[in-house]
Amino acid sequence: MVGNYVGYVGNAAIGVSWQIFLVVIVFISSLFTGMGVLVARFAGANDPDKVNRTVYQAFLTCVIIVLCIMAPIGYLASPTLLTLVNTTPEVQGEALPYLRTMFVFSFGMLMFFMLGGALRSAGDARTPLRLGIALTILNITLSVILIRGLGPIPAFGTLGAAIGTVAAGATVSIYAFTKLLGGGWVVQFHRHMNWRPDFTIIKQLFRFGLPTGLQGVAMNLGGVFLLGFVGSLAMSAQAQAAYVVSYSQLFSFITWTSTGIMGATAAVAGQNLGAGNPDRTARAVNVAAGFGLLLAAAIGSLFLFIPSVLLRGFGINDTILLELSIELLRYLAVSGLFITVALAFTGGLQGTGDTKSPLYISIISQVIIPLGLCFSFQSLGTLDPSDIWIAIVLGHLTRAILSVVVFKREKWRNIVVDLGDSVPAPD
Repeated sequence: MVGNYVGYVGNAAIGVSWQIFLVVIVFISSLFTGMGVLVARFAGANDPDKVNRTVYQAFLTCVIIVLCIMAPIGYLASPTLLTLVNTTPEVQGEALPYLRTMFVFSFGMLMFFMLGGALRSAGDARTPLRLGIALTILNITLSVILIRGLGPIPAFGTLGAAIGTVAAGATVSIYAFTKLLGGGWVVQFHRHMNWRPDFTIIKQLFRFGLPTGLQGVAMNLGGVFLLGFVGSLAMSAQAQAAYVVSYSQLFSFITWTSTGIMGATAAVAGQNLGAGNPDRTARAVNVAAGFGLLLAAAIGSLFLFIPSVLLRGFGINDTILLELSIELLRYLAVSGLFITVALAFTGGLQGTGDTKSPLYISIISQVIIPLGLCFSFQSLGTLDPSDIWIAIVLGHLTRAILSVVVFKREKWRNIVVDLGDSVPAPD
């Protein structure tokens, strides 16, 4: 949509901004990983009181972090962050209002992520699906109106995409919060709860979640620096737009599908371990990886056989941009097979409470290897787009191999999850 009404500069602006935003959002979302570990274990052990207390403390902690840290610092630091990734002045002009809007008004979207993770970990996968569909429809509808304008509503261009995203997230989250208070879901907040911060639970959230947050920061910082390498290429605006369209947008059909599989795998793995069935945990992860491979192969075949059809929807008319986008999609068709296996086994590790191993794996595979290769290529001669695409594929391959090897060692069988001396809510 942005590509059709603003051009490839708008696509590049959204991609660069989103990559920066992910560094922060993934760190905050790490609390939800810690929450998911606890909720899955307690749901498997049939302890709904601990499930509800854990989710509420995750919500409370998220509110404080977003309002007191992310929004003010993100707003002030946005220009510096955009300069860091070598954005051209025209791209930065489109990206700055988008990025600031996302930093300041994204709490609704974070609330959606938190509730989705809590409900899935507690065994309800249908409600997050419905909420996700509603969020997607709202996001598309509002973005179409706000990007191009309609009647008295002016055309906001790239900024309209940000406004549509945060408005959709806020709407869905307000509805979801009323359902939590109404008591109609498997997770609920009730008036007899202890509404004060429970630092024992919060400590456990950070214990299991912080490694995942550091993992997300490392991966997305790697992505930011990779964008810096893309920005150093000849025709940098076209190269960044190709990266955004092919990698950030089209490849997300594989990564987000695989992320969904990862979340489901984490929930099943944690619940089975909480119920005392570790062997079923191992089988579930293998099955999830198989489903992921089938989906990645199907989507990857579209990248190989009809790339022009897929790219046409982004309003790509520039010849160089089209060639770069098609070239990258060919590499990503292969890379998708590796990333889906990696994420399935990452879900198995995180769901059982081993959140440190994925951190180390990500640093090696998503930071050291791709950035090291790009730096080497650049030092030895001219850095070409294909060099960066190869670095991406090799990073994903490494991540898949290491994730499988670490999970098969089965050290996760001995991880203990407990709230210690945390006082339960009164009856």
